[in-house]
Amino acid sequence: MGNPDTLFRSVEMSLVQLYVATEIGRETVSALGEVGEVQFRDLNKNESAFQRRFTNEIRRLNNLERQMRYLRAQMAKHDIKPTVVYDRFSIGAASSGNDVNDLANYFDGLEKRIAHLNDSYETLQKRWVELTEHRWVLLKSGAIFDEAGGQAEQIRSSMDEDEDAGTGLLSAMDRSEAQAESSNAAGGYRFHGVGVVAGVISTDKISLLERTLWRALRGNLFMRQAAIEDDIKDPKTNETVKKTVFVIFAHGPGVLARIRRLAESMGGDLYRVDETQEIRKADTQEVDRRLDDLSNVLHSTERTLRAELTLVGESFEEKAIVVRKEKAIYEALNLFLYDRARKCLIAEAWIPTNSLPKIQSTIRDVTDSAGLPVASVLNVLRTNKTPPTYNKTNKFTLGFQTIIDAYGTAKYQEVNPGITTIITFPFLFAVMFGDVGHGFIMLLAASVMIYYEKPLGRRKWDELFDMAFFGRYIILLMGAFSIYTGLLYNDIFSRSMSLFPSMWEWPHEFEGNTARATRIEGRTYPFGIDWGWHGTENNLIFTNSYKMKLSIILGWAHMTYSLVLSLFNHRYFKSKVDIWGNFVPSMLFMQSIFGYLVLTMVYKWTVDWIGIGKNPPSILNMLIYMFLSPGEVKPEEQLYPGQAFVQTVLLLIAFVCVPWLLFLKPFYLKWEHKKHERHGYSRVDQRQQRVSAVDNDDEEAGEQSNGNRQSIDSDMNGLIAADDEKEEEFEFSEEMIHQVIHTIEFCLNCISHTASYLRLWALSLAHNQLSQVLWSMTISLAFGPTGITGALMVFVMFAVWFILTVLVLVLMEGTSAMLHALRLHWVEAMSKHFIGEGIPFEPFSFKTLLEEESAPVE
Repeated sequence: MGNPDTLFRSVEMSLVQLYVATEIGRETVSALGEVGEVQFRDLNKNESAFQRRFTNEIRRLNNLERQMRYLRAQMAKHDIKPTVVYDRFSIGAASSGNDVNDLANYFDGLEKRIAHLNDSYETLQKRWVELTEHRWVLLKSGAIFDEAGGQAEQIRSSMDEDEDAGTGLLSAMDRSEAQAESSNAAGGYRFHGVGVVAGVISTDKISLLERTLWRALRGNLFMRQAAIEDDIKDPKTNETVKKTVFVIFAHGPGVLARIRRLAESMGGDLYRVDETQEIRKADTQEVDRRLDDLSNVLHSTERTLRAELTLVGESFEEKAIVVRKEKAIYEALNLFLYDRARKCLIAEAWIPTNSLPKIQSTIRDVTDSAGLPVASVLNVLRTNKTPPTYNKTNKFTLGFQTIIDAYGTAKYQEVNPGITTIITFPFLFAVMFGDVGHGFIMLLAASVMIYYEKPLGRRKWDELFDMAFFGRYIILLMGAFSIYTGLLYNDIFSRSMSLFPSMWEWPHEFEGNTARATRIEGRTYPFGIDWGWHGTENNLIFTNSYKMKLSIILGWAHMTYSLVLSLFNHRYFKSKVDIWGNFVPSMLFMQSIFGYLVLTMVYKWTVDWIGIGKNPPSILNMLIYMFLSPGEVKPEEQLYPGQAFVQTVLLLIAFVCVPWLLFLKPFYLKWEHKKHERHGYSRVDQRQQRVSAVDNDDEEAGEQSNGNRQSIDSDMNGLIAADDEKEEEFEFSEEMIHQVIHTIEFCLNCISHTASYLRLWALSLAHNQLSQVLWSMTISLAFGPTGITGALMVFVMFAVWFILTVLVLVLMEGTSAMLHALRLHWVEAMSKHFIGEGIPFEPFSFKTLLEEESAPVE
């Protein structure tokens, strides 16, 4: 058993070997997938996917997934939604291989039935569309023929004169095609001696067809068109389209053949129409009769298909989950090494140390239920490989840990920044977003999502809402902290709150347009900023100075405690050279400059400068002249007695820390390396470091498997030893370059990062001013008019003000403040201690597998 699992450091991990009989390999992996705390290592890296043992099973499951995608597409095509499975995690994998065979046979037969019904339905639908189009051609062509009948002789005489020129354009191939196609039914008839081509084409292509024919035939045609009032459904795409009937009169078989080819190339469908009205009427009646018969068959086929798909949808999601789990099981089994001689599967995996008893119990239960005489074996290995990083979270801490993991995975057993982020992230956000009203809106929205988290978590929403729902606990704390800082700033929707009596008193009478408030002796506003500052001319000057200094103090505190976390890392990894070569000089350098700056700001606030009759000195000028004129302080700029000596000492400390930080660690490591070489130090062979231990099985099972275990151990020795990480050789030049980069980066970042925290002041000022502008431009305008007009304006302006408050001030400004707080954690704070060279722990887990799948839609 390892140390208790906490969020302060990642969970202790153990590398184990697992020996499982081939007969229960699938059942064992399935049980471990339900536990979800085992990360298998690939022992077949040199083999391709087609050379692994369970390739055929995965191919079969891939075919099942293909069949299920086909069925899902058919259900979506007919607007049939599968039955929603709310408790997805209660559905287990198939109990045996026979269940998978039955599932495969079920989907094979189902696919054939659905494909047959679907093909029949599409064929009938295509025929129905053809008959519908033919009916519209018969109906629309009658009026066109009547219109064209009076002009037939004129058209024919004009075309007779140009026949030689028109037919001369045709090649020998065109002529042969024209002779062959002149007897075709579609368009193969004449109207008063003039050839006719009739058909249907998409409305958006009719103008293109007309222009193309006009240019290709040099105007030797007469074309008429009529739009179809009803929408026609395309049987291929199942979408409704607008179509138009066209009738083209031309002279000459070659010209008619070219018209037909061009019309068909643009997606047109050609139909035969007779010039005789009686024959057209008879054809229309015949088409109507066939349409009625076809509609009955089509509706019957559709009902049968929908009934079949509805039956499939009742258990579709459950079977899909089973198939996904089965595929994941065999993909995990392909990572195992198969021992043909002993007919057992050998696996290596990372497991949380505290979860070893649970894993052993799970494996033992599978073996007992199978009734095998040989028990599965779990060996704990000692190795120098870097374990993966696993930070246990719950629904409250998951969002904060995700913020850290988005930047990088912490090194194994490194201090996890996620635990401190729970407080610092919402607090720094609230410093920029401080407003009681806006914070209450966020708090209320987060509380609603938390209260209804179960029903909301069952549905698939849009991406923005899913992101907000995932971070509902982050939003909850951001809203709560914003209310607290809003009380400090005395802001509620940019208005002040008179919670306590003001410490300032305004005169009852004054001259001119200005007045000056006077301090009430013996009265101090007990909490936050006095509401008397709101609305004054110098309010912005006062709050600017206050928030700017506050942001520097918060930045110094945030970076200081982040730097202290590096000390915890150095002590845990027992690296004294990092403590004395990195942490100590870094802390002295930072505190001698910026710690002193913060101390002087606090001291300046504690002095009554008006009482002593002296102008308060500028802290910024003091810091500048501390470097430009060391040891010199002007009397009017002096903050306290002995200031020049203190600043000189602090400056010397900062200058000494730079070479200290630069040279101590690399030269110490070089000296240590030479000392080890002189004493004949050699690295212990990894095979000697490797140990194994059997699980807590009963003695009888241990005796039965002892012989196999010893022989397998001897075979695996070479694999484990060769796979261990090699120790890197010491290179002084590389270490020196790394330390130079670290020193330059740290010294420069102390300045730039401290200045970066001024964004707390800038964002807070921008949020406050934007709130005031929105108030003055919306709801404040409604307070002037009276009567019904005033009431209507209040109602309308309040709606406008509230909507803009939520969209602009809460959502947009809140997102901006959140991104800035995120940057302060990733860059300014985590750079002081975060190593971030870890490998994420990715266990074989059915829960994770199902969570990655899209949630079902109601």
